[in-house]
Amino acid sequence: DMEILSYVIEGALAHQDSIGNKAVIRPGELQRMSAGTGVRHSEQNELKDKPTHFLQIWIMPEANGLAPSYGQKNFVEDFTGGDLVLVASQGGKLGSVSLNQDVNLYAAKSEKAGEKKFQTSPQRYLWVQVIRGEVSANGEKLQAGDGAGLQRIEDLTLSWSAGSEFLFFDMVA
Repeated sequence: DMEILSYVIEGALAHQDSIGNKAVIRPGELQRMSAGTGVRHSEQNELKDKPTHFLQIWIMPEANGLAPSYGQKNFVEDFTGGDLVLVASQGGKLGSVSLNQDVNLYAAKSEKAGEKKFQTSPQRYLWVQVIRGEVSANGEKLQAGDGAGLQRIEDLTLSWSAGSEFLFFDMVA
């Protein structure tokens, strides 16, 4: 029982599973596999001459014993605005990949500097994972490879440098 998200940064990741899915995940795409009652899968670098770099995030679902399922979406066009893009959420809000948990996952891949203000609930957990560039969370500077957890806050300001890429999680406590 797990929601497994794969976010490719560079290269290409080949996926095949026991429920009939076969796909390649590339930069700008997000894949979700709900393991549920059980699924076998394999992942490997699709490119023979280049490395693949990706993040894989495991999230506990809101219920056990769900049927295994799969979802994948390309967000390349959505990233052109330079803002945060909702890429995964409970029920697939705003065209995002659907999750079986109260999580909103945003991604940003921006050529220009930006800033976004959020009003959050003190009952939610927040996480920022920096892939490239520099991101500031309420003034706390984070570099590529850094992650920061935030909790019990009501207002959050995220700002980022030109060329930044990062993930932002807004999760049920």
